[in-house]
Amino acid sequence: MEKRISKFWTYQDYLKLPEEARVEIIDGVIYDMSPAPSRVHQKIVSELTITIGSYLRQNKKPCEIYTAPFDVVLVSEGQDENQAINVVQPDISIICDKRKLTEKGCVGAPEMIIEVVSPNNLIHDYVRKLNLYTQFGVKEYWIVNPANQTILVYRLKDNEGLQAPESYTFNDKIKVGIFEDLIIDFAQIKEVL
Repeated sequence: MEKRISKFWTYQDYLKLPEEARVEIIDGVIYDMSPAPSRVHQKIVSELTITIGSYLRQNKKPCEIYTAPFDVVLVSEGQDENQAINVVQPDISIICDKRKLTEKGCVGAPEMIIEVVSPNNLIHDYVRKLNLYTQFGVKEYWIVNPANQTILVYRLKDNEGLQAPESYTFNDKIKVGIFEDLIIDFAQIKEVL
């Protein structure tokens, strides 16, 4: 019996895929992201992007906000980006170190990532990506779940590592930890869903 060897994917392999391919690579394993997200998912992403983007512009913050599809290549120290084995497309990425931005996306960890979960990707966002983002030093990671209208907020503290998650609902106001004065009112988002 022939032994089948699974392909170990890198960013270099990823770049050879058709442009319409919707996949992510985590620890060298490729994951399909289709089908397209729901209307509610997209509405939440839009509302958060407008709110955060307006805050960044009005307060002249040196950060930029991007929505999927936007490649985030997570590289280990000293690793050539083409050999990176982690390429994700977060729903929302906030990058404050513009040296990480390339023509194709971001190389390195964004300061903040928000994922809006879909029923078919719960483990992906709650486990795989949480571990990945923690490993690569994403300072703040929000998991927004439209089905049960909850938000989990994970924050990294410099010398303390990953803090216990803070749990919120779509009735709450949540302070964005990477900024001193940005509060997102999910009740207002809930009204337009």
